[in-house]
Order: sequence, then structure tokens, then C-alpha cells
Amino acid sequence: MDIVMGAALGTAFNALYEVVKQKSQFKPQLRDVEARLKRLEPLINEITDNAVLEGVANIRAEMEDGKKLIEDCCKRHPLYTRLFFRKSGLSDKLRSLDKSLSDLLPKLNFYLMSYQTKLIKKLCEQNILTEITDKFKKNIFFVDVSEKANLDYIVEQLFLHKGYRYRLPPEIENERCTESCLEDFLGAEQQTLLLVLDGVGWGGEYDKLLEKFDQLKMSNLKILVTSRFQFPRFGSPYYLNWLDDEDAKELFHHSLRDTCSSSIPEDFPREILKHCKGLPLAITRVRDKLCGQGPDVWKSVLTKDSILEYESNVHNTLESSLKALDTENNDILKNCFLDLASFPEDRLIPAAALIDMWSESYDLHDNDDIDNTCIVNLHELKERSLANLVFPRQNEFTYGYYSEYFVTQHEMLRELAIHQTRLLGPIEERERLIMHICGDNFQKWQKQQVCQPMKARLLAISTDRVFSMKWQLPDLEILVLNLQTDKFELPEFMEKLVDRLKVLIVTYYHFLPATTELGNFQLLSSLSNLKRIRLERISIPCIVKNHIKLESVQKISLFMCDISQAFSDSSIKFFEAFPRLEEMNIDYCNGMVQVPTDLCHHTLLKKLSITNCHELLALPDEIGKLENLEELRLLSCTHLSELPGSITNLKSLKLLDISDCSNMTMLPSGMSSFKELIRRRCYKLQFPSDI
Repeated sequence: MDIVMGAALGTAFNALYEVVKQKSQFKPQLRDVEARLKRLEPLINEITDNAVLEGVANIRAEMEDGKKLIEDCCKRHPLYTRLFFRKSGLSDKLRSLDKSLSDLLPKLNFYLMSYQTKLIKKLCEQNILTEITDKFKKNIFFVDVSEKANLDYIVEQLFLHKGYRYRLPPEIENERCTESCLEDFLGAEQQTLLLVLDGVGWGGEYDKLLEKFDQLKMSNLKILVTSRFQFPRFGSPYYLNWLDDEDAKELFHHSLRDTCSSSIPEDFPREILKHCKGLPLAITRVRDKLCGQGPDVWKSVLTKDSILEYESNVHNTLESSLKALDTENNDILKNCFLDLASFPEDRLIPAAALIDMWSESYDLHDNDDIDNTCIVNLHELKERSLANLVFPRQNEFTYGYYSEYFVTQHEMLRELAIHQTRLLGPIEERERLIMHICGDNFQKWQKQQVCQPMKARLLAISTDRVFSMKWQLPDLEILVLNLQTDKFELPEFMEKLVDRLKVLIVTYYHFLPATTELGNFQLLSSLSNLKRIRLERISIPCIVKNHIKLESVQKISLFMCDISQAFSDSSIKFFEAFPRLEEMNIDYCNGMVQVPTDLCHHTLLKKLSITNCHELLALPDEIGKLENLEELRLLSCTHLSELPGSITNLKSLKLLDISDCSNMTMLPSGMSSFKELIRRRCYKLQFPSDI
């Protein structure tokens, strides 16, 4: 019965709305009616979706009468004049219809709140919220503030909930009166109240709203905020996961009408749910649009690259976070969000890779702590629900160490970022290009751009084969290569990026636990402005066999790379390729038995991080020559039992981290210069008396 009544109301409303929009000859008289219906549409849809029963029959009858009235006008007076229209009494009837629609607004709000209360009772009957209902009894109030972030509206809804269905108490005249009225309302209740503010957005108006409630500080008032954003100063957040396959399927089939279920192709829900990516909003919107449609319409959804192209409401809701950034003129944070799409979907994005990109992109060079500024941006994106952070060591935080920080992003947010990028002008004018290439099978636009320069600042290419396309990218600063092939030649267009390219990130993303070998590495020797190189799951001999020098590189990061050949042979001078090196990160690398002595000749080196290299047995005695070394991290090098005595010569050393070096037994005497020692789970470690 719920479903039938809800569907009938939706049908009556849609019929009335359509006839008002279609009968353009009555436009002067119907303008107010149309505007009123537009305001009512979201409430009607929500009540229809939730199948609220009370009072629906009368509302439906009024709408059906209104539709009949307008149709009669069209039949009887197709060539009316305004004077005749007014004399015939039809104008009064339309005004009466508009008045009825106007009265619907508080009614529908009341019915919706009644449904929410009914839903809470139903959940309590199922022993899901028994503890909550015991505490709050009937004093649970639910207000949707997604569109109206003002106190007047909330107080309105509270009074409607208490029985003021058609008009508010006369004392609500201005903001001050509203606050006083709210305090009286809350103070009149003897029991504890729960107020749910649903759909709280981002921005100053919502902050002010929460601030007002925070200032009340009433012992009998508890407030629960649901939002896509975080408000840390008002309380700790609880995160909801995206729906898994089973829950997504259940939600999709929930409340499907009989007329709809018969039209669903058997295999299609599963395929369409893949498009929705576990996002409840997308699932319900697509379900409602497809309900009652034929197989052709269902198939059309699968032809879309993204559900965002099909369902504008989903796109607009997700985009609200970005619009908040626009209103705050926070261009850097918005660009950081768009940059996340440079990496493949369903992958952990290393925070260290983002640090490399952002530190060279957004004029952070004058900042004393560039890395931390980038991490702050990531936390800001998390608070706005634009990204998630993953920390494998949840309860541990080491300032300045981000090799084990990762970022995840829901696929639909990634699609939103790509969609936003496409809106920023024609391809040749965009500052970031994100490409998927299968060998030399190029898209039409990719072939057309060969002869035309593109202004991209960032280029991200995901490919499963070597390709030979030669683009003109004179302004390119960041190149991200996401590879799925065991051998790859660096693209030849790189040789023309002589004085622009600053960051190169190459990652092997194949599912097999292996590495890939890079060819054409000698192309990098001509890049006079290349500052940072990050290689993940790459075979390192490709660098040393070419005997090249990268004069401008200041930081190199090797993550899960195969360095067994490059570092085991003392005759190979790997670090000679990087004469101006200031920072070196070696994480989870196979074959790291010893540190090459030529590294110790890099007196410009300030940061050295060797982590999770379980085969490392010792550091070279020459390490004491690194006179400018400020940070030395040796996390989880479990076979490392001691440090060389020359480490006491590192007078610039400020931080030493030997956490999880479980076989470390003693530190050398005379280490008096460093300021911070981190040594978690070093159970065998003993300290010399002078520390």
C-alpha cells in the first residue's frame, strides 16, 4: 500500500507539472503556479521515494483537479483574451490552485518528518535503535539542512514537528527572536533531545549554524550531524564506507515497483551497479530513472563512460565540494584534487609521489617545510570527503616520514576530477592531460595533436605497451607514467622537454609481483631542470648501464625496486649519475644488501631514508663523510645490528630513526649532535653512557 500511494502521488504531481509547462498560451497566469511546482518537486520526490501515507490522498486529489482545470481552459478557450479570461472566473480558479499549492509546503514538510519519526520507530521495533529510543523517547528531531543553512528554517521544522502545521508561532520575527524561541523550545522539554541535522554542507554559513548550536551548551541536547565534510572542532567523525556489492544490489532493488521489476533485464543490474561504484545516491537516482523503461534505455546507461554523464543530480552533489573551494578561492586545493586523477583507479596513491608533484607545482619553495604543507593539503581534502588517507601504522606518526602514507579516492570522485579537467577548455589549452593508451592504438584527438603544441603542465599516461607518438609539450613540468608492461621505452617526446620538466614518476602497476625495465633512460640527461625522480617497481640497472649524468636531480625515490645488480657490484657507480643529490629514499627494495660507498661522497645529501630493506647488513664506514646529512631513517632494517663508528662525525644530524631494527644492540659513543632519536620496538638496544 505504501508503494502504491507513493507512486500515485508522484504520478499526479508529474501530470500537473507537465501540463503547466506545456500549455504556453496561459503562461502569464501560470507563471506563479509553475514556480510553486518547481519548489515542491524535491519534496514530492522524497515523499514518493519514502512512500509517506498520511494525507497523501487529499494532496493527490488537489493535483488531479488542478490538471483537469488547466486542460478545460485549453479546450474551452483556445483563443482567449485576458479580459475574457478574467471575466470567466478562470483566473480566480487558478489563484485558488496556486493558494492550495502554497499551503502544501508546510504539509509536505510535516508528512516527511512524520515519516522519519515512523522510520525511527520501525527501526526501534526491530531492536536496532532500542538503546537510542530508551534515552530520547519521542524527542528525536530530524531536519534536512542541505539547502537551507539558517536557524529560522530549523526552528520552523521543529515547531512543525510539534504540531504547528500551517503557520509558525508569531514570536518568530527575526534572528534574535528565533534564537530565543529555540532556547524556549529546548528548555520546555524535560527529557534529553536528539537533533539530527542532515546534509550539512561546507562553508561559512554552515559553520555559523553549528556554532550557534554549540553555544547553546544545553545538557539535554545532543546533536548528530550527517555530512560529506568533517567539522573536527564540533566532535569526532564516524566514517561510513561505500556500499559493497550485496548492499548495493539490495538498495537497487529496494522499493522497485511492480511495473518496474518486470522491465529489468536479468543481467543488467549487476552491470549498472558497477557504474554506480557503491555510491548510494547514484544507485537510487539511476534506479528511479530506469524504472519502467525498456531494455534500450537500460543499455544506453552502459554506453556512458561515467554515470555522471547520465545522472546530473549525482554529478551536482559530488561537485558541491568543489564549488565550496571556488567560493573560498582555494585554487591550490582544487588543483591538488584534480591531480589525484593522474593515478589509476582502485590503487593506493603514494603520498610521497603527491609531495613530489605539488612541491614543484604550486610555488612552495619558500616554505620551510614543503612536505608537511603538502600533507596538510591531503588532510584538507579528506575533511571535505574528496579523498581518504591510509596509514598502515595507525597509531604511529613520525613527523616528516610519509613513505607509508597513501591516498585512496572513490572512482566516482576520480571521474568527477577527469570530467572537471575536460571542462577547462579545448585539449590544446588544458593544463593537465590524463591519457589511456593501448600501444599505438591512439584515439582520434591524440593523433590530431601531434603537429599542434599543447599547453599541458601535467601529463599522466596509463599504458600496457610501448608507444611511439611524438607530442609537442613545451610547458610540461610533471610526467606520470603508469605502466603495465615488463619493458618500456621512455617516450621520445621527452627529449624536447629540455628546460621545463621538473618531476618524473614511473610506476609499474601490473598485478604480478615483479618489476619492469626502462629503456631510453639516456633521454633524461638533456633535461636541465629535472628535480625529482620517483620509480616504483622498476629494475634499476637501466639507469647505470647508460653512464648518464642527471646534473639537476635533487631527490630520487626508489620504492619496491629491484636494485640487486646496481648496488651489489662495487664497480657500478650508481650515484655518480646524481651529482647534486640532496634527498634519497629507498623503500621495500629487493637486493639491498649494502649501501654503495659512492653515495657517501654526496656531501650535499641532507636526507637519507632506507626502510623495510630486510637484507641490509651494514652501512659503509664512509657514511661519516656526509657532512650535511640532517635526517637518517633506517626503519625495519631487521638484519642491521650496528651503526659504523664514523656516524659520530655527522655533526649536522638532527634526527635518527631506527624503529623496528630488532637486531640493533648498541649505538656508538659520541653521538651528541642529533636532537631526536626514534627507536620503537628495538628491544635489544642499549645506550652508551654519553647519550
